[in-house]
Amino acid sequence: MRNEVFIDERAYVHPHAELDVGVEIGPFCIIDKNVRIGKGTKIAASVYITGNTEIGENCYFSPYSSIGTEPQDLTYKGEETGVKIGNNNVFREFITVHRGTVKGGGITLIGNNNYFMAYTHIAHDCKVGNDTIFINGATLGGHVKVDDFATIGAFSGVHQFCRVGKYAFIGGYSIITQDVIPFARVAGGRPPLIFGVNVIGLRRRGFPNEKIKILKNVFKIIFWSDMNTSQALKKIQEEFDPIPEIEEIINFIRTSKRGIIKKRADAWDIELV
Repeated sequence: MRNEVFIDERAYVHPHAELDVGVEIGPFCIIDKNVRIGKGTKIAASVYITGNTEIGENCYFSPYSSIGTEPQDLTYKGEETGVKIGNNNVFREFITVHRGTVKGGGITLIGNNNYFMAYTHIAHDCKVGNDTIFINGATLGGHVKVDDFATIGAFSGVHQFCRVGKYAFIGGYSIITQDVIPFARVAGGRPPLIFGVNVIGLRRRGFPNEKIKILKNVFKIIFWSDMNTSQALKKIQEEFDPIPEIEEIINFIRTSKRGIIKKRADAWDIELV
């Protein structure tokens, strides 16, 4: 015991690592010197945490996770970059989180209340928000931004510098090479397709049917009309009150650098009304 910290006798914790009260370190773990772990976090067996890594409170790391290792970037030359993880996150087996690069801001960020299933990979300089779900094998390339409440499906890959908007759902085995707008349901690869609003996900998060209907009508204008993106956004602003969800979509599209996924699934595959 170290000030109410439990460290299994078969683990190695560097003397300069900072462990808050209630931290548990299981057998065969390695915790390096620049690691800081917050109150109540539990590290199961055979977990490796290194680099300038800061972990918040009440997180859980399953066996064989690897956190804070060097980025898979050929320009990285050993600079002092890091990883910052918030509170109440769950990391299941064989997860990798890489530290940032100087050119990408120097830090990989993960927020609060996220659930990362087995074999998830979070690459250098990624920014993951709060309350997201990464299903088994979900993979982010470098510099990806995933907003709050998004879900990344099993064995899906998100290309470098892409963004995934709030409450978006990416289906399993998808290949994401452009931005996924908020509230959208996207799946497939070469190319991925837009399937409309993430209705099930929004209902699970407590969205009322009236608001979901508004989002469906907004999606009709953006994806199922003959207007280009600029015309569609103008029409949306003219026809709808400026509720936060609509403003989120408009701002996301206007700030997109890679463009948004727009290719539509067949009409009979989607719920439009």
